[in-house]
Amino acid sequence: MEILLISFLTLFASFIGTLAGFGSSTIMLPILLFFLPYHVALLLVSIIHFFDDLWEIILFRQAVNWKLLLTFGIPGIIASYLGAKLVTFEPQIILLRLMGIILLIYTAIIFVNSNFKIPKNNFNAGLGGMLSGLIAGIFGIGGPIRAAFLSSFKLPKETFLFTSGAIAIFIDPIRITTYHLGGIKLSNDLFWGLLIFIPITFIGSRIAKNFVDKISQKKFRKIIAVFLFIAGTKLLIYP
Repeated sequence: MEILLISFLTLFASFIGTLAGFGSSTIMLPILLFFLPYHVALLLVSIIHFFDDLWEIILFRQAVNWKLLLTFGIPGIIASYLGAKLVTFEPQIILLRLMGIILLIYTAIIFVNSNFKIPKNNFNAGLGGMLSGLIAGIFGIGGPIRAAFLSSFKLPKETFLFTSGAIAIFIDPIRITTYHLGGIKLSNDLFWGLLIFIPITFIGSRIAKNFVDKISQKKFRKIIAVFLFIAGTKLLIYP
C-alpha cells in the first residue's frame, strides 16, 4: 500500500513540479512526512527529485543557457553540501514558515506588478543558487526559491525549465551523498520501489511538457506565481 501511494504521489508531483519549474520535492516531502521519518523521507524525495529533473533537462535541452546555469549552479552545489551537513532529525519549522512568508510576498508582488523582475546579473544568479542550494540541503525543498529567482529573470519558459532542472541536477547528488554518508538509509521496500518511482517521474514530466508547449509565455509566468503561492501557503501552515 505504501509503494502504491508513493507511486501515485510521484506521478502527480512530477507533473506539477515540472510544470511549475521547482521539481517534485516541494509537493512530496510534506505528504511523505505523515508516513516516513523526516530523514528517510528527505533521502527518498531527493533521489526521486534527481530523476525528475534529469527528464526535465532532456525534454528542454534545446534551451540551455550556460552562463546562467554556472553562475546559479556552482554556489548552489556548495550551499547544498553545507545545508545537508546541518540536517538534524527534525525539520526547522520556523525557517520553513519564514520561507513560506517570503514566497507569499513575492507572489503578491508578481500579481500586483506582472513586470517585476530581479535584475539579471551574476550576483543575483549566485545569490539565488546559494539560497536554493542551502534550503534544498536542509529541507529538501529548495525549488520554490530557485523558481522565484529564475522567474524574476523573465526567461523564455523552455530556458526557465531547463535551467531549473539542470541546477537541481548539480545540487541533488551532493546532498544525496551527504545524507548517505551521514547514515541515512532507505528500507528494502523503498529501495526496490525506486524501480517503479523513477520511470513514473518520466511519465509525469513528459505529460507536463505537452502542457508547457501549449502555454503562452505570459500565462506561464502567472502559472509559476500560482504554484509558488500554493507552496508558500503550505510552508506557512506546515506541518
